[in-house]
Amino acid sequence: MTRRIAFQGELGAYSHEACRQARPDMDALPCRTFEDAIEAVRSGAAELAMLPVENTTYGRVADIHRLLPESGLHIVDEAFVRVHISLMALPGVEIEDLEAVRAHLVLLPQAKSFLSKYGIRGESAADSAGAAAELAESGDRNVGVLASDIAAELHGLNILARHIEDHAHNTTRFLIMSPEPDLSRRGTHGMMTTFVFQVRNIPAALYKAMGGFATNGVNMTKLESYMVGGSFTATQFYADIEGHPEDPEVARALDELGYFTSMLEILGVYPRDSRRD
Repeated sequence: MTRRIAFQGELGAYSHEACRQARPDMDALPCRTFEDAIEAVRSGAAELAMLPVENTTYGRVADIHRLLPESGLHIVDEAFVRVHISLMALPGVEIEDLEAVRAHLVLLPQAKSFLSKYGIRGESAADSAGAAAELAESGDRNVGVLASDIAAELHGLNILARHIEDHAHNTTRFLIMSPEPDLSRRGTHGMMTTFVFQVRNIPAALYKAMGGFATNGVNMTKLESYMVGGSFTATQFYADIEGHPEDPEVARALDELGYFTSMLEILGVYPRDSRRD
């Protein structure tokens, strides 16, 4: 039986593209929300979940850092997907026929130069892949859609132009979540460890907590804070570091961190993606 990987969004979304690239042997299962994608794994409807965590243009994905510790799932891999924007329309339609294009609000500014060149008006849609499906059903020959190549493929649309984004660096990082952790060493580019922690209520606690990573030469690639428990004083931190918990320098740094924290939970140990370089 083919295994399934859950993602948030419609078929043809960039998260669907991430599933295809990272787990081509699995069937992609679209879900309405991030919570639904997580629940699909919890319930056994899917073996893995593909969750976006950050984008080079728009920063972190809202709410995802709160959801990860509460999910009960474990990070087993990461995937980086370049966000390539394609302009698509019904078969036989030319760019000059288009009066407007529909896309998710975050995509429209990324293709501003291209749309201005052709005098095409941008219209916001709840979901770019969903807009592609709606266009295929509507038969509107004066409207196009900005979305991924997969969306055009799935809905029988013709791609009029590819890679029309203004900036060539736009990339989304995804985490692949599993109900079981995998602490094995794997991959050829080193390992990553992700964890969350809360510092004790003592002066300079965060400064002291971070000192062990500096003195042990452990590279911390991400440190973010967010409020928990509905309080302005209760703060939880989310961190990514390079290395495996069993590496001597990482073990020492995490041990030192423990002295200054009231909670420390490892969310995942996984291969470092080569596209980090």
